[in-house]
Amino acid sequence: MCGIVGGIGLDEWPIEDMVSSIAHRGPDHHAHFVHGQLFLGHTRLSILDTSANGHQPMTSSDGNAVIVFNGEIYNHLDIRQQLPQTSYRSTSDTETLLHAYQHWGIDFVERLNGIFAFALYDRKIETLFVARDRFGVKPCYYVATEHFFAFSSELKALLPVLQDAAINEKAVANYLTFLWSPGTDTMFKEVHKLEMGHVLRIQLRGGKIEKQDSLFYQIPFDGIYTIESESRLIDQCEDLLLRAVERQLLSDVPVGFFLSGGLDSSLIVALARKLHPDRHLSCFTIDAGNDIADEGFTNDLTYAKWVANHLKVDLHVVKADINIVRDFDQMIWHLDEPQADAAPLNVANICQEARRQGIKVLLGGTAGDDVFSGYRRHQALNFETWIKLLPGPVAQLLASLPISVKIPFWRRIKKVLSEAALSTEKRLANYYRWINEDELTKIFSARTMEGLSGYKSTLFFESCSMEIPSEKSWLNKMLYWEMRSFLVDHNLNYTDKMAMAHGVEVRVPFLDNDLVEFACKLPPQMKLRGSQTKYILKKVAERYLPKEVIYRPKTGFGAPVRKWITEDLASHIQSKLGAVRLKQIELFDSSAVASLVKRNSEGKIDAAYTIWCLLAIESWLRQFTTKVESRIETAHTKP
Repeated sequence: MCGIVGGIGLDEWPIEDMVSSIAHRGPDHHAHFVHGQLFLGHTRLSILDTSANGHQPMTSSDGNAVIVFNGEIYNHLDIRQQLPQTSYRSTSDTETLLHAYQHWGIDFVERLNGIFAFALYDRKIETLFVARDRFGVKPCYYVATEHFFAFSSELKALLPVLQDAAINEKAVANYLTFLWSPGTDTMFKEVHKLEMGHVLRIQLRGGKIEKQDSLFYQIPFDGIYTIESESRLIDQCEDLLLRAVERQLLSDVPVGFFLSGGLDSSLIVALARKLHPDRHLSCFTIDAGNDIADEGFTNDLTYAKWVANHLKVDLHVVKADINIVRDFDQMIWHLDEPQADAAPLNVANICQEARRQGIKVLLGGTAGDDVFSGYRRHQALNFETWIKLLPGPVAQLLASLPISVKIPFWRRIKKVLSEAALSTEKRLANYYRWINEDELTKIFSARTMEGLSGYKSTLFFESCSMEIPSEKSWLNKMLYWEMRSFLVDHNLNYTDKMAMAHGVEVRVPFLDNDLVEFACKLPPQMKLRGSQTKYILKKVAERYLPKEVIYRPKTGFGAPVRKWITEDLASHIQSKLGAVRLKQIELFDSSAVASLVKRNSEGKIDAAYTIWCLLAIESWLRQFTTKVESRIETAHTKP
């Protein structure tokens, strides 16, 4: 696991600035390669073949191909068996990629089972390839202008080459709507995210950049389901989970585990214990305290201890030591994006402790909910028939009743009722919202509204539905939405960034290629049966874990955000979101934001996460745009 950076088209690259900005991703070795107007930089976190033979940038034996690679290829030894006999200089998966490219060309990416973002330059055809894994576990940002192209694992590494600091109003709307931004948009108009399962082909011809973007993997939701008995499907699911965990235990350095006490992480640890009954397993959990009850979460520590004792593993309890005012800016800097969630701070604390104990790799339960259906919004599908029968005016009347937004259950009921008059697709898409359209437009300035020009963030989900036209199950459509947005652009992004900030690689067994393909073909009722989420996973887990752990109310990796907003951060909010500060930002209407904050503190609305997002956007603008604007201003004033 590493950091990659580079580009093509400039005579001089600010190499030191770009590479050093992602040094935390690879503290074991830094290097770069320059060829004419091309540069490739790399910071290494040594996991496989920790010797100098695994250093990057790595060049093929014939000198034609050069690669910088971030990630792990779990089937790289299998791929070596499929290649012509050759001598290898290392046991690293990076070298496997070079040989695979030489044999199959860039189409070799279709064979990879792993997590990756890489850039490979072919000298013979003067082409740069940039690729991102099937599910977007590893991040990749890029800038493509008329005359140059640059990429990196983290957006901050691109700041030295940005030509302007223009803000993308659509991304601002996305972050405030969802707390994350789906698709390719980032806060800078110039910077884009390479989407999951895509390859970019970059060529420089006559001083101009030619860019081709192609999809190499489509998540296979096609309305065709496996016809097998329930017991047979459960057996298959268990076998695939065991294989996924076994693959992802591949490492030349110590491996540990997240263990929250929830179903997903507990099952991963249980499977590892079955595979290695005598191995010492180190697990890490967070003690979130009792303040998270108002968020609809419970403290999982009791369950984590229970599971650890049941599986006979070591459990390291990490206190949720969060000083939110102190830690806020640093969190946003590492995230690269103004995501509004406190879970990244818990990830950071766990990874910091794991690294202190010499563990560079952690396996976690991320994506179990997204692949096998584990969110409350999926359970809402059970009420679709009744919602359709409820007259719109009646639903609106019920939603307008003075229901307490401080109680999680009634918060959710109020949201469902307020959207009853919408079509099924629009209603389901709106379950991802944290602020309704009316409230959103109120807090934007006239200038921002002009830039949005009628843009609606939820249209992203409708466009995603068009990518899987044969899928008729609303549950599967929602699971596709999860993988194309919430999972990749929120959960995976903050997990990667906060882990790599401490030099730790996080692996995601639930996103093993074969397991995801299996899940996509499962009959929907094997994932959501009535109100029972993750039905098949729970049946597998019954073979490993106590039922009290499996069948308990869902919780989350949360923090007391609502308490922070109304108490701990009150003065901070006034300082950062006051009229003067907002006037400087010019994205928002200061009086509307003040009204939003006031109504939230009075308990009239639930806007805590929207306020959190406003703070995140302010922090991001202050830290990221200042660097770009200062550099551009300096360049323009030079004699």
